[in-house]
Amino acid sequence: MTTLTAPSTETCKTFRNHLTPTEVKLLIETVKSRGGWYSFRNSTLILMLYRHGLRRTEASRLRWSDVDLSEGTIYIRRIKGSRSGRHPLQGDEMRALRKLKRDYEPSHFVFTGNRHTPLSERTISHIVHQAGLLAGFDFSVNAHLLRHACGYYLANKGVDTRTIQDYLGHANIQNTVRYTQLSSARFEGLWD
Repeated sequence: MTTLTAPSTETCKTFRNHLTPTEVKLLIETVKSRGGWYSFRNSTLILMLYRHGLRRTEASRLRWSDVDLSEGTIYIRRIKGSRSGRHPLQGDEMRALRKLKRDYEPSHFVFTGNRHTPLSERTISHIVHQAGLLAGFDFSVNAHLLRHACGYYLANKGVDTRTIQDYLGHANIQNTVRYTQLSSARFEGLWD
């Protein structure tokens, strides 16, 4: 007979389904300061994955023709049956993208490697995972945590579910509800 035991605290600490805004900021700052040769590109990649809830494939396929720096917008081509759409760019994103465009070899793609071809999904995974190690997180970090971090950030900010659905491109609202269900913002003021 097998005896069931509760998972250890160590096991519980290692499972995460999103990052907090503070953790994302630490990830970006760590990569900027200690990320090596492509530190600026990689920190910009992490920022864009987070701010726009990008999947690895969406980031890999992002083209400069999708970015309008004069208007301050970016067109996100969603995959997996999700809905594509135009997002506004924040000032720090625009500065980072301008610098990336200016300082790196010309390419049709925003995020490229040393051969001027788009970063592969595997490379993007590796960049994000290594960033988590550099930042000293005690759990494994992957690119999809940044997409979830975007959804949870918006939900905690009080953004309505339909807007989050459109922003992340979800075709089905059920994929969005998870963010609002776990949002602590909906419980604010209960004990006032």
